[in-house]
Amino acid sequence: MSKWKVLVTRHDTPLTGLKLLESRCDVTILSGEAPTRADLIQAIPGHDAIFLSDHSHVNAELLDVAGDKLKVVSTMSAGYEHLDVAEIKRRGIKVGHTPVVLSAAVAEVAILLLLNATRRAHEGRLLLEDGKFQPKPTTLLGNDIRGSTVGIVGLGSIGVEIVKRLISFQVERFVYTGHARKKIGDDLGAKFVTLDELLKMSDFVVVATPLTNETHGLFDDAAFDKMKKTAVFVNIGRGPVVKTDALLRALKEKKIFAAGLDVVDPEPLPKGHELFTLPNFEILPHLGSSTVKTRNDMATVAAQNIINALDGKPLVYPL
Repeated sequence: MSKWKVLVTRHDTPLTGLKLLESRCDVTILSGEAPTRADLIQAIPGHDAIFLSDHSHVNAELLDVAGDKLKVVSTMSAGYEHLDVAEIKRRGIKVGHTPVVLSAAVAEVAILLLLNATRRAHEGRLLLEDGKFQPKPTTLLGNDIRGSTVGIVGLGSIGVEIVKRLISFQVERFVYTGHARKKIGDDLGAKFVTLDELLKMSDFVVVATPLTNETHGLFDDAAFDKMKKTAVFVNIGRGPVVKTDALLRALKEKKIFAAGLDVVDPEPLPKGHELFTLPNFEILPHLGSSTVKTRNDMATVAAQNIINALDGKPLVYPL
C-alpha cells in the first residue's frame, strides 16, 4: 500500500514533527531558505496533506492547484489568519493548528515585556550606553506590579497562563474582557468587565487576543485615550490588533507610561521606524513561542493533526 504524501513548507521544521510524519508518510520538504509562493504552488499537486511551518496563505488559489487529493491542512501555529478556513472546510478538507502547547512560552514573554517596560529597562540601557546614567533617588523610577490592576484582553489559554504567573507578583486585581464571562476567570479570581472598563481601571493592559474582524484595529487613539497615563501596554497577541500610529502617538504624547510588543503591524517593524527612537518602547521580534521544547511540541502536534486526519480520526486541535 502506498504511503500518504505530505508537503512541508520549510526545511528547518523541527525534527520531532518530521520524524513523526516520515514514520507514516512520504514527506516532501520545500528547499531553500525562503521558499516562494511559486515554489509552493508548483509543489502542492498530488499531496494528501500540507504541513505549514510558516505562514503561507492557503486560499482558493492554492486549493485549486492542490486538487481533490488534498485532505488536510495543518499549520504549526496557534494563529490561523493565513488560512481561509471557511474555504478549506467547504471543500471537505480538514484543518488543524497548534494552540495550548505554546501558551506557557508566550506567557513568559508577556511577563518579560511587562517587567522591562514598567521598570524602564530599555531607557536604562540607553543611558548606560551614552554614559549619561546618574544614580539618584529618583532616577528611572518605574511602577510596581504589586498591588496593581492587570487587565487581560482575551482570556484564552495564553491569557490564563499570564494570570497564573502574575499571581505570584501580588497583583491586587485581575480583570479581563472577551466574548463572555468564563469559569476559568472565576477560578482565577479575575473579574469579567467591558473593554472600556478594563482600559480605564488597569495599570497593565495585556493583549492576548487572536486577530479577527472584531479585534482588527481594536487599539486605536480612542482606546489609548481611555487608559491611565501610568499604564503599561503589552501585546503578545497579533500585531494588527493595534494601530501602530496610534500607539506611537500614545507613547510620544505620554498618554501611557510605556509599551512592550512581541508582535507589531507591519512585522517586522521597518528599520528606522520612529518607535525605535522612543525610550519607553520595548520590542521583541515575535519570540513568543521561540523555545526548543515549545517548537518541538508544536511540530509534533501539527504532524499528529495530519496523521489523525489521514487515519480518519479527530485532529488534536481542529479548526
